[in-house]
Amino acid sequence: MKVFDELNPPARLLLGPGPSPVHPRVMRALGAPVLGHLDPELLRLLDDTRGLLRDAFRTGNELTLAVSGTGMAGMESVLGGLLEPGDRLVVCAAGFFGHRMAELASRMDVEVTKVEKGWGEVFTPGEVEAAVAAAKPKAVAIVHAETSTGALQPMDGLGEIAHRHDALLIVDCVTSLGGVPVEIEGWGADAAYSGSQKCLGCPSGMAPVTVSPRAREVMAGRGRPAHSWYLDLDLLERYWGGAHAYHHTISSSLVYALREGLRLVAEEGLEARWGRHRPNAEMLWDGLEAMGLALHVADPALRVPSLTTVRVPDGVDEAQVRGRLRDEYGIEIGAGLGPLKGQVWRIGLMGHGSQKANVILLLAALVDLLKRP
Repeated sequence: MKVFDELNPPARLLLGPGPSPVHPRVMRALGAPVLGHLDPELLRLLDDTRGLLRDAFRTGNELTLAVSGTGMAGMESVLGGLLEPGDRLVVCAAGFFGHRMAELASRMDVEVTKVEKGWGEVFTPGEVEAAVAAAKPKAVAIVHAETSTGALQPMDGLGEIAHRHDALLIVDCVTSLGGVPVEIEGWGADAAYSGSQKCLGCPSGMAPVTVSPRAREVMAGRGRPAHSWYLDLDLLERYWGGAHAYHHTISSSLVYALREGLRLVAEEGLEARWGRHRPNAEMLWDGLEAMGLALHVADPALRVPSLTTVRVPDGVDEAQVRGRLRDEYGIEIGAGLGPLKGQVWRIGLMGHGSQKANVILLLAALVDLLKRP
């Protein structure tokens, strides 16, 4: 019988597009005793988590919970819950995850109108309104913080535009929730989803979701069940709230972690947390530009404070630099996706990882590595 080595993964400073560094309190929460999925104490913790999620999303939406799975599970639960085959959806796509929303909706036999811009650009209200007016969709979907490009989509007025055309507004907040201002009710967003492993500073495996009363009315009027049984928000709501009806065996450990991560958000305060992420990002941007590196998103106002894309200098082997950064300094950063593959590095300063010391260490490491042959 083969005896496997003891588990001993290397320590990494996770400064990529996710996962992000996990706070020590969250790590301790993961080690708490496992509870059954219908244990009264776990159900009480679910109630706590829902309240903390509402605060983080800046909403009072009753249907606010965390889907078991990554941010993609949140995306699929929202699209599959609100849309039926034959429905029309406008997707504003200027990066990998905008295009992924369009692909996923197409797999659900939704009629998708994809409005495209260059990777790293954002949409104006006029562009969104023109697309919605022409397509007359049931919903319009947009990425708030595009993880593949580092571009931050301005949200003011988009909910009003969608509602004026009798459409729902769906927002991807995977890389923004907990690190960048997210105002679900202020934006007039009808549904949003995120992930636990980004600015909330938890392990991956939980996808926060919130749905407005207006969108719940649309769900109630469906002519057929949701696309996925496992990701059916109606069934999940019956487990997370009300009668706590059995749906699936949720991971109590991941619930503990998410709740603790959200407690840290609440203790720091959203405004203070946003105020920590922004100057740390600006310090990184200034340092990179002082090294002669160019940032992919030129306008600082349109950069995501939690995720920076920096152009790889000509003649530099981007994969070699990332490998040396990992092997010699224990730091992970991300590569580019899609048309940006090989052209950018993606640097995350998310949650517990958004610290000045991490910025200084990374900049010093890059200075060392980029002067080598």
